[in-house]
Amino acid sequence: MRPLRYSINVTLDGCCDHRAIPADEDLHRHHVGNLTQADALLFGRVTYEMMEEAWRPPAPPGARPEWMEPFAQTINVAKKYVVSSTLERVDWNAELVRGDLDTAVRQLKRESGKGLFVGGVKLPLALTELGLIDEYEFVVQPRLAGHGPTLFAGLSKHVDLKLVSRSEFSSGAVAMRYEPKRP
Repeated sequence: MRPLRYSINVTLDGCCDHRAIPADEDLHRHHVGNLTQADALLFGRVTYEMMEEAWRPPAPPGARPEWMEPFAQTINVAKKYVVSSTLERVDWNAELVRGDLDTAVRQLKRESGKGLFVGGVKLPLALTELGLIDEYEFVVQPRLAGHGPTLFAGLSKHVDLKLVSRSEFSSGAVAMRYEPKRP
């Protein structure tokens, strides 16, 4: 069974708005490593559209630093599943996931492979409610944003986690990986 891993950048005050998070080479290298641990990416509509706009080639010359290219190339070729009830079609190496979320994601997890990787805010909340995420990674940025959105707003029950690893970056960011504690 493939594990479902979640990773997100978040500021010290809990903001997960990507525009509030500074980009740097170390973090992009780290996230390339995350993506290569998965056979496929799982996105909600908003995250899919945001990632497609930012990373789908071709990028205009000089649009981003050279050190972002490995991330761009990795996400571009990755298989993507998009959970959406409003999109009619997707491309960019993607397919739509329809129907019951619990059933659909459990089926994806049952397939053989290295794992699935999910990003975003709303879809991971729904997957957490269903108990489907096997690993959480929070990359905490040394910044106070003073605004939202925040993670897991509206979660119906506590989810206790066990720290399994921790990495520090030259920027002062800290990546902490957790697994859900199982009773």
